[in-house]
Amino acid sequence: MKETLIRVENLTKWFEIRTGLLSSLFMRRKLFVKAVDGISFEIKKGEIFGLAGESGSGKTTTGRLILRLIEPTRGKIFFQNKEITRLNEKEFRPFRKKMQIIFQDPYESLNPRMTIFDIIAEPLRVQKIISDEKEIENVVYKALEDVELVPPEEFVYRYPHELSGGQRQRVAVARAFVVNPEFIVADEPVSMLDVSIRAEVLNLMFDLMKKYNVSFLYITHDLALARHICDRIAVMYLGKIMEMGNVEDVIYEPLHPYTKALMDAVPSPNPDAKRIEVVIKGEIPSPINPPEGCRFSSRCPQYMNICKKEPPLIDAGRGHYVACHLYSKGMVR
Repeated sequence: MKETLIRVENLTKWFEIRTGLLSSLFMRRKLFVKAVDGISFEIKKGEIFGLAGESGSGKTTTGRLILRLIEPTRGKIFFQNKEITRLNEKEFRPFRKKMQIIFQDPYESLNPRMTIFDIIAEPLRVQKIISDEKEIENVVYKALEDVELVPPEEFVYRYPHELSGGQRQRVAVARAFVVNPEFIVADEPVSMLDVSIRAEVLNLMFDLMKKYNVSFLYITHDLALARHICDRIAVMYLGKIMEMGNVEDVIYEPLHPYTKALMDAVPSPNPDAKRIEVVIKGEIPSPINPPEGCRFSSRCPQYMNICKKEPPLIDAGRGHYVACHLYSKGMVR
């Protein structure tokens, strides 16, 4: 059994809504956006763990919380069984180089005033991993070769605006891998790239993952993509995990009505394939005032009175978890 690398327990992030002076005087209580609301999961060493859901589900916030780019409202984060939630900056520094991120937008994640060499070398210098500039040069050149930007001499002194979108994202991948991390958050890393080069960048990332034995949290809204690259997956909706398990179980045998609806929206190349038809109603509720009980209850076609109570994450077998009263003890599926 693989060793656990990342573990989160009851992870929560509420963002307080700032209001004007007059509004604050007349408001009876503070308002919060409940971006992430009490989720728990583990990521194993060498695993690609997918976090899927629509915009506003809380998946990106979850990734940033794990990396301590933002601080949680409550809950715990463990890295190799060491709790890192409340470490100060000095105490957290040794963990910083072990965890990296590849951002969604290659046009905004690279400093336009820095050369490609300095962009990739920056984490080496900031983390003080290497002090000798000649050695830094060798490492940067090797990183460019790893992401197939060759020969490196043609790229090191260019600026981001001189590269294509695919080349920029390769630079972002090189920057993430250059410090030899153990864990990378990939936040929809190919969603803004041209369709023709998405597969190339994905294959490159996962070749490097296997080469350097790196674990991934892969954030995506695309379940069709997730089923091809993830080992396990969790489906989020309005800050909660709806379903979680091995990707084959969740994608091909979904249990939660929300997951079934997402899969129904995925195009199938086989016109004769059996489809799960789930019609959901209405719009996504506000994360400021989510539905009572199950977050999906206001849109669920299988709504019951018990859905006014929050469902626990139930083990339906083989490590396949679902937060739905349909699978509670004594309920008929």
